[in-house]
Amino acid sequence: MFRASVISLALFGSASAFAPSARSATGTSLKVANGWAPDESEFAYGLPGALAPVGNFDPLGFTEGKSLDDVKRLREAEVTHGRVAMLAALGFLVGENFHPLFGLDGKEILGIDSLTEVRFVFPAFFELLAVGIAAVEVNRAIVGWVSPSDRGIGGAEGNTLRDDYYPGDIGFDPLGLKPTDASEYALIQTKELQNGRLAMLAVAGMVAQELVDGKPILLNDFGI
Repeated sequence: MFRASVISLALFGSASAFAPSARSATGTSLKVANGWAPDESEFAYGLPGALAPVGNFDPLGFTEGKSLDDVKRLREAEVTHGRVAMLAALGFLVGENFHPLFGLDGKEILGIDSLTEVRFVFPAFFELLAVGIAAVEVNRAIVGWVSPSDRGIGGAEGNTLRDDYYPGDIGFDPLGLKPTDASEYALIQTKELQNGRLAMLAVAGMVAQELVDGKPILLNDFGI
């Protein structure tokens, strides 16, 4: 069950990576955030993320005809999945090789089984993990979403991002790395998106590889 859940999340994240683009919508209230002024005549309303040679990539047309809010929510989902996948990719490699804090004493484990192994030596791990995730998600909802009491519960109006909210910008920047220049911000956003997209594909590949041969990632010779 745990393995099936991991696979589903990984594949869902990788699929979400290719749906941040849109071209048409009407009746939107366009505002500027981080130097980005949404333009319905531009690909993905002018959101960054396109990179040569792929460029404007939406071959299945997931976002054709979507409103500005729809595109912003898709980008919010993409950047969030990308961030989780980047942590997961790192966690796979670290968790399989270094576990002194959890008392695993160098035991060889698979990344897909690492959370289960940790539970054996740290019984409250999942409860604390759930509380931590809930706190992060509640904060993201408060920062980015319109309160249901303001727009009504249910339907599209109950799942609307704030007009001045930039997808993924929840105000977390403890090292002060966020650029103040609009062009630099767009560039760093594109870099984050590309790394997140790669990480989503990488995690899906890691999960599939370990399910096929049952070996930790770094112990595979990949036919070399």
